[in-house]
Amino acid sequence: MDLDAYIAEHDGEWQRLALLAHKGYLNAAEADEMLMLYQRASTHLSVVRSRMPDPLLVARLSGLVLQARSAITGTRSGGGRAFVRFFTRSFPAAVYQSWRWWAGTALGFVVIVGILIAYIAGNREIQLQLFTQDEITQLVNHDFADYYSEFQNQNFALRVWTNNAWLAGMALAGGVLVVPTLLVLWNNALNLGVTGGVMVGNDRSDLFFGLIAPHGLLEIGAFLLAAGVGLRIGWSWIAPARGLTRGQSIAAAGRSGIAVALGLVAVLAVAGAIEGFVTPNVDAIFAVPLGAIALGGFITYVVILGRAAIADGATGDLESDLTVSSR
Repeated sequence: MDLDAYIAEHDGEWQRLALLAHKGYLNAAEADEMLMLYQRASTHLSVVRSRMPDPLLVARLSGLVLQARSAITGTRSGGGRAFVRFFTRSFPAAVYQSWRWWAGTALGFVVIVGILIAYIAGNREIQLQLFTQDEITQLVNHDFADYYSEFQNQNFALRVWTNNAWLAGMALAGGVLVVPTLLVLWNNALNLGVTGGVMVGNDRSDLFFGLIAPHGLLEIGAFLLAAGVGLRIGWSWIAPARGLTRGQSIAAAGRSGIAVALGLVAVLAVAGAIEGFVTPNVDAIFAVPLGAIALGGFITYVVILGRAAIADGATGDLESDLTVSSR
């Protein structure tokens, strides 16, 4: 067997395998290609050892095979890589591909809340049908503001984090049946609209928006994202994607929804920290811009990394991503 001819015939495959093994993040097609090239390189190493044991070529192929095997099977640092991969690819891709559902849900929610606030604020008789005068006075002058200082900062942050994570989880999971998510959206819109209407109608719009906006922009945004993704899951079995059965369609949407749910735990932790430490302690003139920056930063993160991840073949489907990362 001619060693030079053998090298010339397979050198391109070896170089490609080395490139894929170094790349780190692979889409599904690249992972399959690396696995195939690894198997072929292992065969080439066996052939060289048995028929033409050139020490330099044996060393080259041995190192290449070991490197590819490490990339395929993972190392002890795989957990860290999986964590980084999730927050740079899987989560932003899952959010970005659902942006129409998120944006549509947010638009509808904001419009309904705005209508409720305007209607209740402008109709004193409606306020008195909902609350007594004493209850209105207590809410406007004490209860609304006191809510944010009732507990120690760290305890309050943990309390709202867990509560909001539970609420977002219900909105997302309920989307399978559609109606539960719509009910969760309506209940929250009604609560926000009624409270806001009473506050605005009694000349405390500054207090209402000054305390809601710092954490609420990101917190409500995360909740609406969860609801939008939940509705997308419900729609996936009502109108399956082309070429997929209802079961396949809802399974894919559900796995993407799991990625969103996991990522929102971190997002809501940030919102909880703002609500626990910033809202009760920082003047609105500084706190509100901070809330806007938090929401704007999240949207920017999703658009930039999500668009790039999808262009690189990511889908937000955890099964696909985990398969790629574990090979």
